Amino acid sequence: MQLGAAALTNVELLAILLRTGCDGATVMDVARSLLAAQENDLLVLMRSSPEKMMHIRGMGKTKAITLSAAFELGRRCQFRPPKTGPVTSARDVAELMIPILKDLTYETCWVLFFDGGRHYIGKEQISSGGLNATIVDVRMVLKTALDKLACEMILVHNHPSGNTNPGRQDKLLTQSLKNAAKMVDVALIDHVVIGGDGYFSFAEEGIL
Repeated sequence: MQLGAAALTNVELLAILLRTGCDGATVMDVARSLLAAQENDLLVLMRSSPEKMMHIRGMGKTKAITLSAAFELGRRCQFRPPKTGPVTSARDVAELMIPILKDLTYETCWVLFFDGGRHYIGKEQISSGGLNATIVDVRMVLKTALDKLACEMILVHNHPSGNTNPGRQDKLLTQSLKNAAKMVDVALIDHVVIGGDGYFSFAEEGIL
């Protein structure tokens, strides 16, 4: 309260979230062991599953879930939707989505929705998958687009490997969604693949 959270060390911040220690170990001991097991790197810890955190003595299910929730909140805080003006490029989309996708260890797929002037309406996560694949229900994407009265949409998904090159399934999905969207007068204007801090745009590469 006196100095603010920024004055605390990484171990102290973790200890606040963990709240209690265990027999023979203080909460600071548990926090220190947890961080040490992840190379003393918060980014590595953030990417860890609750199950992996629970391998540390003193880390039960509740504590592991608490940390995972805190990391997810921090990731979501980095998303800054455009308040005014149209989204005009894949770079605009990448700047919106890279902060919340670049550190994930599994694939997720999102759709960004826009009105006829390409002003941002909202986004929806439409699937979450494994290490290198995710399944998208085209019907649910179109239903969401119609519910939001969207005229245009952009598909976005991440590659945990950091490689931004689209795979065969990515290309098939793009074409399938584009063709289906046409039937309800909604335009798929891009598919952006996020890998680390980089991105690949189907529209920029002329393959949409």
